[in-house]
Amino acid sequence: MATLNSVFLSLFILVLSTPAAFADSSSLYDKFYQCISTKSGFSVPFSDAFFTPQNNASAFTAVLNSTAQNLRCLEPSIKKPQIIFTPLSEAHVQAAVVCTKNLGLELRVRSGGHDYEGVSYISETESPFVIVDLGRLREVEVDITANTAWAQAGATVGEVYYRISEKSKVHGFPAGLCSSLGIGGHITGGAYGAMMRKYGLGADNVLDARIVDANGEILDREAMGEDLFWAIRGGGGGNFGIILSWKLRLVPVPETVTVFTVPKTLEQGATKILYKWQNIADKIDEDLFIRVEISVVNGGGGPANRTVQTAYNALFLGGADRLLQVMEQSFPELGLTKHDCIEMSWIESILYIAGFPTNTPPEVLLDGKPLFKNYFKAKSDFVTKPIPQTGLEGLWKRLLAEDSPLTIWNPYGGMMANISESATPFPHRKGVIYKIQYLTLWEEMDDEAAARHIDWIRKLHAYMTRYVSSSPRQAYVNYRDLDLGSNKSGDDATLMQASAWGNMYYKDNFNRLVQVKTKVDPDNFFRHEQSIPTLTAAVMGERKRGKRMMN
Repeated sequence: MATLNSVFLSLFILVLSTPAAFADSSSLYDKFYQCISTKSGFSVPFSDAFFTPQNNASAFTAVLNSTAQNLRCLEPSIKKPQIIFTPLSEAHVQAAVVCTKNLGLELRVRSGGHDYEGVSYISETESPFVIVDLGRLREVEVDITANTAWAQAGATVGEVYYRISEKSKVHGFPAGLCSSLGIGGHITGGAYGAMMRKYGLGADNVLDARIVDANGEILDREAMGEDLFWAIRGGGGGNFGIILSWKLRLVPVPETVTVFTVPKTLEQGATKILYKWQNIADKIDEDLFIRVEISVVNGGGGPANRTVQTAYNALFLGGADRLLQVMEQSFPELGLTKHDCIEMSWIESILYIAGFPTNTPPEVLLDGKPLFKNYFKAKSDFVTKPIPQTGLEGLWKRLLAEDSPLTIWNPYGGMMANISESATPFPHRKGVIYKIQYLTLWEEMDDEAAARHIDWIRKLHAYMTRYVSSSPRQAYVNYRDLDLGSNKSGDDATLMQASAWGNMYYKDNFNRLVQVKTKVDPDNFFRHEQSIPTLTAAVMGERKRGKRMMN
């Protein structure tokens, strides 16, 4: 079993036995820096890895904003961390856990920053908090002979894809479509992508992991046990510890794959074509992934002629000739032609699906930067039976009433239907035809405008209730949505409160996640606005509420 090394053990004993060890320090920042640097082997200057508003405001803001995708979470009114720490080694991450606990701070962990509600880098509580940003821990070691790769948590999925392609043209990994996702947090939510119908989720293809637990110890799969290993592969980020790295199972990909994008507007029969797509999306050849991006475009002649456009964006694991045969047999309504099909390598398809311009070199994946930063609000749904055309027409009316709406429909079926709901915490498996992501985007932060856009998406979500999964209505944890409920950083949570969103994200797996959380983090150190509660926290929350009612 992995244990603290002797150097780190000295630090652990020191901070637990001598809480006044840093009494002579002038500030919280000094105490945190000294705690980490004194006994963990940290030797670089403060300014290279520790960022505070007081120490260097511009550098602090740059680091905070670096990977955050939702500009709504970066507004001046939003509470900011006291410190951002960018560790350079696993020992520094261990030290960060122990030192944060010793100084009475809360801890947020960020590996990528796409986090839709920002719970990895902002907080709704009044308690001071620290961000541990894993962006410097991004090594990827690929072993083609063993069909595996170790990827540190701060690496992006694009970096992982690129490093695999460096070693082989016929190996890949089935994770996200957006190349700037941090692999650490991405897999904790499941990690779906364009090969999910063939190979399942990224989380389904993890063989091992390294994690820092609430005691500051590094555990691998053997040391953590199968319950915790189960929980971290789809149980959501920021719940059980800090992921250091994942061991990934590589999957075979053909030397030539085919992609296409075919748009259809309402005037081109989009409603009937989309209805047919719903009936075949989960049943078509598992080598084919066709998602639908639905937006509002100008149909020509000015703003009054806005129309809904459905764009069919696809990856096929094979050549164009076989793809055309599959489409002619299963989905001729789309009218796919040889001219629409583009044959390329798997790594080139990553760039295509991610939205990079044509002929972009694969090396751009090493930049790890998000392509898009917007003010936005998102929601999600899972659909288990086709939405009738009348329902789609009602959706079109609502989309046309919004400035910049976007919905993305991702097909399931194939391997996704063959994996048990309880195999990992990610439960959205057999019976799901497709998943919907809803987005409303705006360019500038204005309280009145933000309220209008958020009200619109909430009403859209309410409208869709009759057409999507129920009992529970399912949602995707990596599209986190605080409208579903918040436990106020876990301090005053009850199981009843948490189950409102817990059952939507995890279905029956939520109860097992609570049991694992209670076992591995009984003091609820790793917590945020929608973190898995412990049984102890739930009981304490009920007692607090009872006392308030009596008073």
